[in-house]
Amino acid sequence: MKTKVLVAAHKNYAMPKDPLYLPVFVGKEIHPDVNHTFQGDNTGDNISAKNPYYNELTAIYWGWKNLDVDAMGLVHYRRYLSLNHQKSLDEVLSSEQVADLLKDHDIILPPKRRYYIETNESHYLHAHEHEPFEVMRQVIHQNYPEYAAAFEKVMKRTWAHMFNMFIMKRKPLDEYCTWMFDVLGEVESRIDISNYSTYEQRVYGFLSELLLDVWLEVHPEYSTVEVKYVFMEHTNWFKKGGKFVLRKITGHA
Repeated sequence: MKTKVLVAAHKNYAMPKDPLYLPVFVGKEIHPDVNHTFQGDNTGDNISAKNPYYNELTAIYWGWKNLDVDAMGLVHYRRYLSLNHQKSLDEVLSSEQVADLLKDHDIILPPKRRYYIETNESHYLHAHEHEPFEVMRQVIHQNYPEYAAAFEKVMKRTWAHMFNMFIMKRKPLDEYCTWMFDVLGEVESRIDISNYSTYEQRVYGFLSELLLDVWLEVHPEYSTVEVKYVFMEHTNWFKKGGKFVLRKITGHA
């Protein structure tokens, strides 16, 4: 089985040596001179110019449309999937481990991220502009009513598979990407983000993190397996916790 895992990056960074991994410089169309060694997301059929709004999804779109593979996935230059918690590029999922996992499963996922005291919906609304979320809800109810119940169920959960990280066989990949990009494209056509902050203009990347579990809920025919998640740099939990509490207190208009 021919498999590639894209490593989304927006700057020069160390990469795994395993040929399973393909570093992809996202937003290459906008920043052509930052990196000349990674694969750009601006060749063939691509949405590279939308990277400020779609984040790592421009890498997923590029790989989905342009790679001839049996399975494809995405990780980030600082975030990887692994069978252990070691912060080493030599310990991330290997070609052999991925091949072994895909013998019995269709989709490899990171562990669930648990919020405990917040639902997926409240967590999103405390952190981001509200309109895009509500428009996405409308789009799903109107254009994909078969996903409406799953959407509401997932939004009430206190956990989710985040970061747009996964490895999928070709069939579920095609189905998921077709649906996900269609939903986001429809949301994009209905909202005006020109007055959003630069951070909030990354809205379609933020929204997409909520869509994977909705899609999985409707497609139990695909077998999934969770592996461990490794963040390669130090996490300042005090700072991270402070931001979480601040969002709970102030919310987001």
